[in-house]
This record gives sequence, structure tokens and C-alpha cells, in this order.
Amino acid sequence: MASSAQNQQHDHQLPNSYRGATSAPPPTPSALPTNLLSTSDAADALSRILHRLPPTLSIPTRRSPPTTCPPIISFPDRTSPAFLDELFSSSSQLGFFQLTDHSIPPELANSAESEALSIFNLPRDRKESYFPKNWPLGYDGDADDEGGDRIGESLCLDDSCSAESTVLSLASLREFTRAMEKVGLEVIESLSNSVGFENPLGKDPTHFCSLMWICEGVPGSKLVMPGGFYPFVVGLQYQVRIQKYSLLADSGWVSVSPQVDSVMVTIGDVLQVWSNGKLKKVRGRPVVGCLGEGKNISMTVLVTLPMDSRVYPILSKTIGGDGEIDHSDGRTDHVGGDDDDDDQVFNSFSFEDYAWRVSQECPLLKDPLQRYRIH
Repeated sequence: MASSAQNQQHDHQLPNSYRGATSAPPPTPSALPTNLLSTSDAADALSRILHRLPPTLSIPTRRSPPTTCPPIISFPDRTSPAFLDELFSSSSQLGFFQLTDHSIPPELANSAESEALSIFNLPRDRKESYFPKNWPLGYDGDADDEGGDRIGESLCLDDSCSAESTVLSLASLREFTRAMEKVGLEVIESLSNSVGFENPLGKDPTHFCSLMWICEGVPGSKLVMPGGFYPFVVGLQYQVRIQKYSLLADSGWVSVSPQVDSVMVTIGDVLQVWSNGKLKKVRGRPVVGCLGEGKNISMTVLVTLPMDSRVYPILSKTIGGDGEIDHSDGRTDHVGGDDDDDDQVFNSFSFEDYAWRVSQECPLLKDPLQRYRIH
């Protein structure tokens, strides 16, 4: 996947987004007037105030959302009306679901996970040497947040899962990535049919690309996303074992626990634009929750676009007085009435510019698509 030379010269560090304002410390007892500290009236007044307070005081904390099981959709018959209805319902209301009865064997997923773990077990200098940074690809080492806590490692690979070394054998990881990509392309085709627009990817491999994003969390670390954010069409995660994830959907944070051996699918920002806002989305990759002492690794395949792509609402069209529909990509169709008129929700934009902005900003705080919405 090509990237401009200018982008490769940037410093790809996400900004600190949770920097709090500082305030002056309260006055110390030595700074208070002496007569206030020595009077019994002041002591009595303070005692009365304390007795009126409740027995315990605590700072309100944000409660974690209850863990839910994502909608389950069986994948064998991808052309049945019932399947398309389920697919559209989950994608338009939630932005995520889980697939069962897919084509990916559990043995392949386990083998790919073992290879991924073997990468993170390497010394850091070897990981940096075998997987040099070339945004968005490459190894991103142990990073620290503002408090100095480790937030884990990440590794982004293309669909060939290549490394700058012949020592590593990543055959299973490569096969797993391409198997997941195949499922993702089938999901995109089915979603296009369910929403009612022509799949812009088709069968041309130059119209899309895939990234394997591997993250290893730190036990007891905060809810973070090692490796940052990158826009995508759909994201896929194979559920190797019982594990909880946190998703940032359009409706807010959601905690989910998919079934073992299912594939959890998340709708990305590109597909939301293609559908002209008819589908919900998930910002970024699902984050592993409840980190323990075991395997805290996640493997996410993002089906995304080449850098030179342009993103626009495919369902968007304007009908002129001559009965013609002018599409965003320049195509013109002839229609017989005004029933096909759809309001455009998003402006078109460069995928490369958007991808770079998303990688530098923090989509946890603000929807990056907001700037392209038509109000």
C-alpha cells in the first residue's frame, strides 16, 4: 500500500488527549491567620460541618456498561432475504455483530495467534529491525501514557505478513489474514446488497487492501488502544477464547463478549459514508478488556482502501429537472420520478488525508467524520 513521501516523514505519535488543567494548591495551615487556628469558635464550627456530612464520601466514577453478546448471524446462506435483513438490522442499529458458521477453522486461528505471540517474545531491537516503521505498517514498541504506565505493544502488517528477516516463519499468520480478508469482502458484498448500492470494491484487488493489526496489552493497564487508529471499511476479530472487548460505537462505549470461534465484525467509517449514514460504525479496533495474567493479545484484520482512494456517499444522488441522477462519482442515471432522491449526508474526501488526520487525533473524544457531515 503506497503512502506519500511527505507522510512518511511525519512523527507518528498520537497527541496526549487527556491532559488535565492544573490549579494552585490549597493554602497550608502555616499560611492561615493565627487567630483563626487558635479560636475555639472555628473548631466548633468545623466540627458541626463534619457531623452533617454523610458517613462516607466518594468521587463518582463512570460505571462500565453491562457486557452483552453481539447479535449472532449465521453465514452459510449469504443470499437469503432473512440473512440480509439480519445483517442490515445489526449494522444499521448497532454497527457490529458476530458471524458463526464461517469458513475459518479454529486450528488456523490458534496457529496464527501462536506466531503472533512469538513475535512479541522477541527482543525489542529485533522487533524493530524485522518490522521497521512505515506508517501505518511496522512495530510500535512499549509506549507510556502520561502517568508513566505501560500501555502495550502493537504490530501492523499488510496481507502478506512479510518481515525483514528469513528467520521468522509467519505462514499461518499470512493464511489467517487472507482467510479473514475473504470473509470481510463477502460481508461487504452482502452489506452492499442489503443496503441497496453497488459494491465499489467488486473483485478488483486494486480497489482494496487489508491490514493485520496485532496488539498485546499489559495486565492491569488502562483502557487504551496500542497502535492508534486507522480508518477502515470493516474490521474482523476471531474469538479464540472467552474474552471481553470494549467498543466505541456511535451510541457510546459498549462491552461485548462474543462466542468462542465466532468472528466479530465491526462497521467502519468508510462504510458509513458509502451507505450515506444508513449504517452505524465503530471507531477504531475493539479493545481487550479485563486484562489478566494470561494471553492479552488481539488480532484484527481491517479491510480498508488504498491511499489514493476518494471516499464519498454512494447512495447520494441529486435529481435534476430533466429526470437525471448525478452520482458523486460522476455517473448519470435516468429515472422516471422523484422517489429516488436521497439527501447527501457527507461530503467526499481524500482517504489519505483522512487516514493521517485520524492517526494523529483522538477519535475517542470527537467523531472524525463530523467535519465532513453536511448540516
